[in-house]
Order: sequence, then C-alpha cells, then structure tokens
Amino acid sequence: MSDRKPVESWLTDMDGVLVHEGQPVPGAPEFVRALRASGKPFLILTNNSIYTARDLQARLNRMGFDVPEHAIWTAALATAQFLADQRPGGTAYVIGEAGLTTAMHAVGYVLTDFAPDYVVLGETRTYSFEAITKAVRLIDGGARFICTNPDPTGPSTEGALPAAGSVAAMISKATGVEPYFVGKPNPMMMRSALNTIDAHSETTAMIGDRMDTDILCGLEAGLQTVLVLTGISTRAEAERYPYLPSRIVSSVADLIDEI
Repeated sequence: MSDRKPVESWLTDMDGVLVHEGQPVPGAPEFVRALRASGKPFLILTNNSIYTARDLQARLNRMGFDVPEHAIWTAALATAQFLADQRPGGTAYVIGEAGLTTAMHAVGYVLTDFAPDYVVLGETRTYSFEAITKAVRLIDGGARFICTNPDPTGPSTEGALPAAGSVAAMISKATGVEPYFVGKPNPMMMRSALNTIDAHSETTAMIGDRMDTDILCGLEAGLQTVLVLTGISTRAEAERYPYLPSRIVSSVADLIDEI
C-alpha cells in the first residue's frame, strides 16, 4: 500500500471483522472509536438484509461499539437505492424481512404481488414455499429478478443455514432467469457506499475477512483492500486466489494507529 494515496475514508465488513460469533473482535470497538474520533468518513457494510440500520446499531451498541445509524450500510439499503435509481417509484414483490421492506418503502416503492416491476429476494429467517412459488410465477409473468446478495449460506449457532443465494438458485432453476445481485462481491455495493459518504476510491480502504466477497468487491471498485484473519479466509487460502489484498493483518486492532 506504500505506493497508494493516504487512506482518507474506510469501509469495513461487520461479521468476521468487527464481530465474531456474536462477540466483538478484540480491539474492534477501539478501532471504531478511533475512526469516529478522527472525523474520517466510514461505513460498516453487511450483505445481511434482515435487519435495518437501526437494528444493527442497537446490536453493535450492546457489544460496546459507539456507532451512529448513518454509518451502517446494508445490502438492503444498496438494493433499494439501486432500484430507485433504475426505476423511480416502481413496484416490487419482496421476499425478506424488515431491513429490506423498510428500505424499499423509504425510497418510495410500492410492495405488491400484482404485476410488479421486480421480484426482490432478500434474507429471511423462514423462507416460505408459497412466497417462492409466487415469485416464480411473477418472474414467469415478466417481473425482473433482483437479489440482495449471492451468499449461499449464513451462520447460526447450530451450523450453516440456506441463504438468499441458495433460494435465488432455486428460483432461477424454476424460471430460467438469473437474478441481478446487488450486494458483495458486486462492486455496485462499494460504489453506492462511496457515494453515501462522498468518498473517492483512490483514498478509501476496504477491510474484510473474505477473499471471495469483501476483497474481490473492494479490488474491483478500485479500493485499497485489507484482509483480516478474524473471520473466514486464512493467510494460506488468500495465496490460492488469482488476486491478492493490498495487505493482510491479524485484526482491525492492527490498524488503530493508522486512523
């Protein structure tokens, strides 16, 4: 990173970077505190579309993070913004929870199952076969197919859970229509985040724990990238990818002195 411009803005993934298995990563609350004290723009990103930014703010605050609601950017918010830019005041049939439905309402979308412009698939704790069947029929009828994120599985205390990417694959198999994924690793997620904090890619760093989403997304958006080893990808695994992060550190605690 020595040949790059100084970092003036920060984007960071949440799970695996700031939080791991429901607990704060050691040094992560101090890292966020340093970010806030510096006055530099930053956003905490997540592909999870279940929760609103306010929900996530409360969750983080309970774990010792002092984070304002406006510093959280979810795949649901990015998806709603994308659709509002593409087709302002449109209609959508939404499979998802409050994080997604609230974001869609906020941009002026009408949620309906009558000839919607889009079928929008997000994360939910309980995927309904009836809702999936309705989505298939609406897409067959001409609705465009959007999915908040391509993650095939999500974590739980009992083990992996099917996530939006897996359900999207089922709908695609039934309809022959592939969705447009807005969340990571689509660089659209990074660009919308940059626009939200009025930041430039050349002076922004993306911190993540996954090579195949966080690092790839940051790389394709032209950001500096930092892989932390507190989540999914290991140092050995990172070496097997055809691309590399700008650097690898043990955790965000190693970055505090650079803020």
